[in-house]
Amino acid sequence: MNLIRILSESNIQVGLRGKTKQEILEELVDILVRAGEVRDRRAALTALLEREAKMSTALQNGLALPHAKTDAVDRLAACLATKPEGVDFGSLDHEPSRIFVMTLSPLNRAGPHIQFLAEIGRILGDPDVRARILAAKTPSEIVRAMGL
Repeated sequence: MNLIRILSESNIQVGLRGKTKQEILEELVDILVRAGEVRDRRAALTALLEREAKMSTALQNGLALPHAKTDAVDRLAACLATKPEGVDFGSLDHEPSRIFVMTLSPLNRAGPHIQFLAEIGRILGDPDVRARILAAKTPSEIVRAMGL
């Protein structure tokens, strides 16, 4: 899977402003709306909120991987954003989430979604990569930190 094609610099944001899970999800959706990858902001946000209501997508080590299936996208769309001070996202280790990778995929396509999450999980499993991402000041620094 070609991550740089999916997770380009235009889909990366340093320093989210939101202070709640809802605000963070709205900012993440807005990244993809600005990139022209989401047709229906409300539908995308609703799908994410419904998914989060079932079970938090916050993992441990400051990572959150919010994801949903929705007709608001034609193909897999993803963004990455940071919030170094963190926000409570309901993580397994009760630590604040600092790195957010959101994916949206069409309702009828599971393969690319699962492949993307597996590859991102592999890259972000490295604590050195996570530290470099959190120290990054620009999207291009994040791309380099991830080795893309």
